[in-house]
Amino acid sequence: MTVLFTHPDCLLHNPGPGHPERPERLKAVLAALDHPDFAALDRREAPFASEEQIARVHDAGFVRTLLDRVPSDGMVRLDADTAMSPGSGNAALRAAGAVVAAVDAVLAGEAPNAFCAVRPPGHHAEPTHAMGFCLFNSVAVGAAHAQAMHGLERIAIIDFDVHHGNGTQTMTASRPGWLYGSTHQFPFYPGTGSVREHGPYGNIVNAPLASGDGSAEFRAAFGDVILPALDRFRPELVMISAGFDAHHRDPLAAIELDEEDFAWATESLADIARRHAGGRIVSLLEGGYDLTALAASAAAHVRVLMSA
Repeated sequence: MTVLFTHPDCLLHNPGPGHPERPERLKAVLAALDHPDFAALDRREAPFASEEQIARVHDAGFVRTLLDRVPSDGMVRLDADTAMSPGSGNAALRAAGAVVAAVDAVLAGEAPNAFCAVRPPGHHAEPTHAMGFCLFNSVAVGAAHAQAMHGLERIAIIDFDVHHGNGTQTMTASRPGWLYGSTHQFPFYPGTGSVREHGPYGNIVNAPLASGDGSAEFRAAFGDVILPALDRFRPELVMISAGFDAHHRDPLAAIELDEEDFAWATESLADIARRHAGGRIVSLLEGGYDLTALAASAAAHVRVLMSA
């Protein structure tokens, strides 16, 4: 049975009027997962992550400074794209905490896999700063927890968000027990993700896509680059940064996928997890900014997890 972690606090992060990373994104995902098809989900509230858990991948001073800057009213802008409202600190702590709790549940054998329906997203957050709509790098917090508290030696993070996860790549590059694999539009924000970026341990695998690429190119990149790298790595846990903004309806990018492509990618990763990781998968929501496409894509993703 798939576990769904979420929390109402994740709706309270508000980066401002007109911002694409709006609370309605999570509302749309949760509404889709209220369909009878998803009645069997084991629904759990996300706890807060501790500062200690977050500081495994982020500078401790940055963590404390960011939380101290959460406003009591109004908004604090961190950069041109990233802002905090009074609810942002709790939302970010719940998002990271959801992934930590999901790792614990899956590795304890309570469920084969878990999906964290949370926001803000995290994969752009660097060790010492927030950026790109992201405050804390939740998937990396979860991976570090799996390593520190469960003793895993090989953790794979696969990211099919249309924007390259620069923060996750940075954090993976110094950790030979992690593998980061990404498909993304390139060149594009944030400017990283070249096929030439491998990291000092060779554990970075980028499979960039060009503007206008669609299903055929995505599936070739995934099948020819990402999946063989995963087979060689033999992960003990597969983590997914599940961004759905490579959908053809999404306003922030120019990759032409649909929900069937995300379902196919999820099935492919589930097959890898069955071969190497006892089926264990922890997935979390990253991007996706067209509400209709986001809801349909997240539902397709979770439907595959439930049948894995």
